[in-house]
Order: sequence, then structure tokens, then C-alpha cells
Amino acid sequence: MSRLSSWSRGGMLPGQAGAGVAGTGWCRIMRPDDANVAGNVHGGTVLKMIEEAGAIISTRHCNSQNGERCVAALARVERTDFLSPMCIGEVAHVSAEITYTSKHSVEVQVHVMSENILTGTKKLTNKATLWYVPLSLKNVDKVLEVPPVVYSRQEQEEEGRKRYEAQKLERMETKWRNGDIIQPVLNPEPNTVSYSQSSLIHLVGPSDCTLHGFVHGGVTMKLMDEVAGIVAARHCKTNIVTASVDAINFHDKIRKGCVITISGRMTFTSNKSMEIEVLVDADPVVNNFVKRYRAASAFFTYVSLSPEGKSLPVPQLVPETEDEKKRFEEGKGRYLQMKAKRQGQAETQA
Repeated sequence: MSRLSSWSRGGMLPGQAGAGVAGTGWCRIMRPDDANVAGNVHGGTVLKMIEEAGAIISTRHCNSQNGERCVAALARVERTDFLSPMCIGEVAHVSAEITYTSKHSVEVQVHVMSENILTGTKKLTNKATLWYVPLSLKNVDKVLEVPPVVYSRQEQEEEGRKRYEAQKLERMETKWRNGDIIQPVLNPEPNTVSYSQSSLIHLVGPSDCTLHGFVHGGVTMKLMDEVAGIVAARHCKTNIVTASVDAINFHDKIRKGCVITISGRMTFTSNKSMEIEVLVDADPVVNNFVKRYRAASAFFTYVSLSPEGKSLPVPQLVPETEDEKKRFEEGKGRYLQMKAKRQGQAETQA
């Protein structure tokens, strides 16, 4: 049997106290068509599995009471760290739990474990936080109210409210700077932003969509990861792997029949990592009344690998324009902030 797809309810995330909501979990074996060029499981495949688990548990919860039926749509993915590579032949265990609800949104935390079924060894490979909003089945432009959860401790609700307010503010800030368009440049120099920037054009078909005619968030994330990987590979000329994904913001739904353009550009390099900004624009080609719009945006971090899988130094990015220099400094700030956060967590654990 090449694939397992057993769903269960009541699972808990590793090391986490529940907020009073049954968890969801599933598993499946990783196959050769899940691999990237380096032979490990494609980062986009992992992101898609994470989103599927989040969509199921949030849709279940939003339909847990009598009222108008709905489907949960992905609004945002918080920073997602790729803690360890997953190999072909291993079994991925994906578990999800609702940890906070506001009036119109649901916070879901997802953990991914890999299992070597020959040795029984398990390891945590990914953890992510996702936000969903319930959309009415009668009118997918209508956002419904979310049934509240019961918290085992009052502190859980207070901490969740702080996370909610923080992500709401970040989403608004991202929307304000979303008018940028990535333009091609003729004969760019190596190690410049223009040299590695890349775009992918995709016609949204039925297999990309929910039953209600708009694109699965996981499909969009996988395409974004592919474009970010192309940018990283063009810059380094080596094998590359996803190290983390900064917050992915979904600004608007993408409907069936749209042509989407996924564009990526290098924004910052440290000694051993690269930050790539990815933008998704949707063009409703069969609707003359709706103009092209920004559907999603995110920052991906990649690292360069040798054929033996060891980390390599990254060629330093050469920003040319004032905008590129500004984005480089902003990326440097995000990098230093995350580095300080990791050091603080290491000191706390020690």
C-alpha cells in the first residue's frame, strides 16, 4: 500500500495543552513524486499537507453548531520553520489543533513528524500556525462568525488574543506595501536581484480548487515555494532547500479560471541563507469587470547545500537600485531579529 490516509480526531500536538477542541491528524507515506531535485520531500509538498490539516479542523469547528454552513479559507500562515528534512519512504504524521478563535477567525497550530518505518525513528520536521476565516457556502464573499472554544486556562485566551492582534496588524502593514510589481530586466549581472528573479504563470483549473470554486491555500503555497526555489537555485547554482517561511498573507481569494503570476526576487543574503520575496497576482481573464489584483505575498528563506547535503556559503547579493537597497536593509532587520529570537530561546532552554 503506497499511501495512508487515515483521519482521526482527538489527537494532541506534541507538548501542548489543548484549548478544548478535538485535534485532527493524518498520515501518508512520502513517494518519489514528492521529492525535490536534492531527493528530499519538496518544501511545497509539506506546506500543502499542513494547509490541508488546518482547513479540515477549522471547517469542522466552524460547522460544529447549528447555523449557516461554511468552508474555512486560509487567511495567513505565520512563520514556518523546516526543522529537519523529510526523506522519501518516510511516513509524514500531520496533527492539528485549534488554539484560539476570534469573532471571525480561527487559529490552528500544526505539527509534522516524520517516521522511518524500518527503524521506528520519529522526528519533528515542521511546526506552523495558520489563520482561517469561515466563508458562507451560499455566498463565499460573506464571512461568518466562529463558534467560541473553551479554554482550559484563562491565560490561553489572553495569549491567543495577543497573537491575533499582532497578526492582524502585520497583515494590514503588508497590504499597504502591496502595490509593487516585479519587472524583468535585460542582460542582468550575476548576483544582482534581476539576475535570479523568476516568474511562473499558472491557469487555475478545477483540480486546484475547493468544491466552491476558489484555490486551495496549499496549492498557492506550493507554487510560491517552487518559484522561491528557482530564485535561490539561480543565485547559488547549487542544490537548495527551504529553511523557513515567514508569514504568508492571503489578501484575496483566487477563483477558478484565473491566470495567476507567481513572481520571486532575492531581497537579502547572509553568509549562509537567502531571503526571497514571493508575490502572487491574479488576473480574472474571463471577467472584464475585475482587474488584476494581489492575492498573496510572503518571504521564504533558503540555504545552499553541497552534493553531500552540507551547508555552503551563499554568494552575496548586490543590490543596485534604491528600492533594492531598502529591501536589503529590511531583510537584514528580519534576519537579525529572528537570529536574536533563536538565541534567546536557546538560552531559556539551557
